[in-house]
Amino acid sequence: MDRRLDTEGATGITVQRALELPGLRSGLPEIVAGADRLGRTVRWVHAGEVPNIASLLKGGELLLTTGYGLGTRPADQRAFVRTLAERGIAALVVELGPRFARLPAALVETARTAGLPLVQLHREVPFVTVTEEIHTEIVNGHYALLQRAEEVHHRCTEALLGGGGIPQVLGILAGFVSNPVFLETPDGRLLYAAGAGPEGADALQVWEGLRGQHKDTPPPAGSVLVDVPGGGLGPGSVRARLVLLPVRGPLAPVHRMAAERAAGILAVVLMQARQEEELAARGRGDFLTDLAEGRITAEDAPAQARVLGFKPGGSPLLPVVMRLGDSLAPGGGGGGWAVLARAVAEELAAVGVPALLGVRPVEGRVLLLVGLRTEAERSAVADRVAAALRAGGERAGMRRPATPTGSSHRGYPQPVVVVGVAGGWAAASAGLRHAAETATAAQGLPERAWYDARRLDIDLLLWRLRGHPDLAAFVERAIGPLQEHDRRSKPPLLPTLQTYLAHAGRKAETARELHLNRQTLYNRLARIGELLGTDLDDPQTVLTLSLALRARRHAS
Repeated sequence: MDRRLDTEGATGITVQRALELPGLRSGLPEIVAGADRLGRTVRWVHAGEVPNIASLLKGGELLLTTGYGLGTRPADQRAFVRTLAERGIAALVVELGPRFARLPAALVETARTAGLPLVQLHREVPFVTVTEEIHTEIVNGHYALLQRAEEVHHRCTEALLGGGGIPQVLGILAGFVSNPVFLETPDGRLLYAAGAGPEGADALQVWEGLRGQHKDTPPPAGSVLVDVPGGGLGPGSVRARLVLLPVRGPLAPVHRMAAERAAGILAVVLMQARQEEELAARGRGDFLTDLAEGRITAEDAPAQARVLGFKPGGSPLLPVVMRLGDSLAPGGGGGGWAVLARAVAEELAAVGVPALLGVRPVEGRVLLLVGLRTEAERSAVADRVAAALRAGGERAGMRRPATPTGSSHRGYPQPVVVVGVAGGWAAASAGLRHAAETATAAQGLPERAWYDARRLDIDLLLWRLRGHPDLAAFVERAIGPLQEHDRRSKPPLLPTLQTYLAHAGRKAETARELHLNRQTLYNRLARIGELLGTDLDDPQTVLTLSLALRARRHAS
């Protein structure tokens, strides 16, 4: 970097450089205080002769004066210098002449104590000439910085046009700043890293040490953080964040400028990548939907799957469907489905599970075919897939509608994961269709990691009868008096009946889950039997009530 440009403060020139310019040099400057502070940045130049001139300054100025505003008393002169130092000016330059033949001792001593560079000029100089020279130098410095930042922007653009991607852009930026550069998600997860740390340390080691375990703490002093926009307005418009860490040397203003230009390029790259990823995810979703609905035969499916990168060989295929609730959708400014698909794929790849994953935004579905080594591992793999789907949904920012302050999201359906039967391509077609239908029917059931499609056939049948008057009449006959009781009285009895039936009539387990003592449970069960006019120990009654409780979700 040009030695005339300050590398830590705002863009400008140093006091030393200002004194070397012809205007001030012609005044035969003599440094009488603060000689060790000449590296300060001169942000601007101001000339003035009023006692309260400090109130007109913002800091970083080089103040030119003939001394008429300094006052005649030592106390006034000390106060004048102290207020300038507190304001943070770069230096005070006093032209000797009619006002002072030499600077007063009080002025010099206070400047030395305050650490303020104080310069006296032994010859008269046109202040306007000094101002023009320094301002021209500052503007030229700004232009030089812009040129250097623009050069980085040009190199990054050329890299992209040449077929490069995010790693190449970060590599160019890291080389320019001579420090490691990182691209993080808004919540602090590492996406890419480039450059090296001190003594050749790997960039990932640097990130782990300074960022990986300390996402909630500010980065080291002197770091540069630049948001990569994602389109739209509000907090969700930040797609990623560039982080430059000063571990090999300080970061200068030009480095921030270059990072800001690189962020604009990265925003375009990420947007394009999201669009391409989402199109690919939707294409895989269309393939899996066509397979489920019989538009692709079991004979043709393997070849088409290979084109999409899925090559399970002869291993059993496990169909899985995640259905998002109607009130849930991935976030991310339009690229959330791509984030969801990539996140799930990464989660599954991390545990060695081959999968073909596609999305169907219209139906709010994520469809998968998962390769198994043996059918015996179905349950274990289903656990991993369900965990990956939920983790991927969190990374994609699946959100519910906004609710009033203090309210909860209870009642908004959670994502439902349904696992079908493992088998060949023909079984996969039927399994995907069955799992997709069952995932819709399972909305509103008690939350579980995943549901076995084979155990939800009754719910699927009842869902297909949704809205039918006979179904509503059946529910009313079976549990109508109980529903009426719960609308009018407390405690409600339907949860007690549901828990009792879920535990197959085992009273001890029912009481434990409901946190009731035995006698209270017996009293409630007796009251339920009285309201319904039936015997809760009768198997036929138990079947009827179980069906009615399941059916009431679909009877309205």
